[in-house]
Parts: sequence; C-alpha cells; structure tokens
Amino acid sequence: MNYTLSQLNIFLKVVQHESITKAASELLLTQPAVSIQLKNFQAHFELPLTQVVNRKLYVTDFGKEIAQAAERILNEANEINYKTAAYKGNISGQLKISVVSTGKYVIPYFLTEFLNAHPDIELKLDVSNKSQIVSDLESNAVDFSLVSVLPEKLNLERINLMKNKLYLVGNMDFVNSSIKSIHDLPTDIPFIFREPGSATRNAMEAFLNRQEIAFKRSIVLTSNEAVKQAVIAKLGISIMPLIGIGNELINKQLCIIPIQNLPMTSEWNIVWTKGKRMFPAAKAFIEYLEREKDQIIKTHFAWNNDF
Repeated sequence: MNYTLSQLNIFLKVVQHESITKAASELLLTQPAVSIQLKNFQAHFELPLTQVVNRKLYVTDFGKEIAQAAERILNEANEINYKTAAYKGNISGQLKISVVSTGKYVIPYFLTEFLNAHPDIELKLDVSNKSQIVSDLESNAVDFSLVSVLPEKLNLERINLMKNKLYLVGNMDFVNSSIKSIHDLPTDIPFIFREPGSATRNAMEAFLNRQEIAFKRSIVLTSNEAVKQAVIAKLGISIMPLIGIGNELINKQLCIIPIQNLPMTSEWNIVWTKGKRMFPAAKAFIEYLEREKDQIIKTHFAWNNDF
C-alpha cells in the first residue's frame, strides 16, 4: 500500500467531521480535492471506508478502525518532526486546549509569553461548556483543559492556578441596598442562568437549592457575555464568576450584592488525562506554568483580592 501521510490526514478529518465539506474547510482545500484524495485512499482497501446515504456521509465500522490507526500513524510522524525541531533547539507543534466559557478571561494570560518564546507552536483554543470539556478529555481530543470544577470519574493530573469566586451580581440599582440574604430579594426579579452543562449554572442551581429559593421567573442564556449584558440591562440578577466582570465592576455597570454564604469559591486548574503521552510543546507548557504561574497571577490578577 502506497498511501501518503497527506491522504491519512485528509481521511481522518473527513471521519472526524463526517463531512467532506467541513474537512475541506479545516484543511484549507477545495471540496473536489478532498473528494479525489478520499477516493484514492479508498482504492487501497477492498472494504468501504465510508458510505453516502441520502446525501449524508457515514463512516463504516472498518473506516473507524482505519481512522484510529491513521491517527496513531500521524501522531508518530508528528513526533518525529517535533523531536527533530526540539533537538535543534526549536519547540514546535500544535498545542490543543479547551476551556470552559469563563476560562477565556483566564487562559490568555498564561499563554502570551509562552507563545512569544516559542513562535513555532500552533495554538488551537476551543471555548465551550463543561459537558464538552469532559468529552474532549475522554476522547483525547485536547492536550489540556482549563476547568474550575474538576470532572468526576476522570483520572486527571492538574496544575492549580488560582481561585475562582462566584458572587451574586446585579445592576447599579442594587448599590448600597439593604439586602443581606438571598431571601430578602423581591420574588419577582428573574434569575439569569447559563445553559445546561455549564459549571456556573450547576453552581448557581446548587446554591439556590441549598437556600430553598423558589423563583417565579428565569432566563437562560448561552454565554457569560450574554448574561453580563442582560444583568447590565436590568433583565435580572445572576451568580457570576468575578473573573469575567472586573471591568464592569470598576466602571460601575454592575455591582456585587453582598449576601450571606457567598462568594462560592473553587479553583482554576489546568488538567490532562493521567498517563497521557505528551509532545514537546505540551511538556514545555507544563514546565512554563510550574515556573511562571505565580508571577502571572501577581501581575494580572491581583485585583481579585479587592473583592
């Protein structure tokens, strides 16, 4: 068989997306080019790798096994390139990180100087909710994930970064209010939640359940930014991570409602599956975090201590 690494990579992307069009988009190739390479790759096998039913592409069981082998081969080939570069003093390769939604306010500060020092590293950063993060870790789709609540039932290693504080937040009408307990809130004020699967939503629901709060109205929004803007616009109140509202507190667009039993505090952690095989870029990132994290926190997140 004389298939090429390029054909293996194209086939793997088609399998991952279950779509020639999406694979072509990621690979920056035309759809006909991907179709031709997929056809040429298929010619090496007597059994079908894919099938098209009602214009939808499906990967056969045999195709899935070949895709797993292709991924292993491509990883080995990439490791040869990475080790060659590292031997010459250049760390290169792809660094894949998934972060929970509010983690986008944290992770850039732990990446900037690292990527400046290693310009040949290609960063792939995916922002999603906790459910997708868990899926990424389980499927080995990423090198690292940034989470504030450690996923259960996964055997993980981690580097602890910093505290994550969650406060009850409202618009400026609540400044200097006499509210001391969540039970003092008017019952007609809507609570604004993140979508199901969000760690922030889970924490908010757990807090309200512990306080036995029955609310008449709620609003569900699918991003921290949307929740923030809704609170500013006086649509309701929400429990939000401090890390995502610093500017709005300073600019007096939002205020913290100081009630009992808040803030809730967790920890931001960089996590990866235990025993994961690390390429040079990932190893270098771990070493960088262990060496520089305290200074990064002191430089960029000291303001957290003011709240």
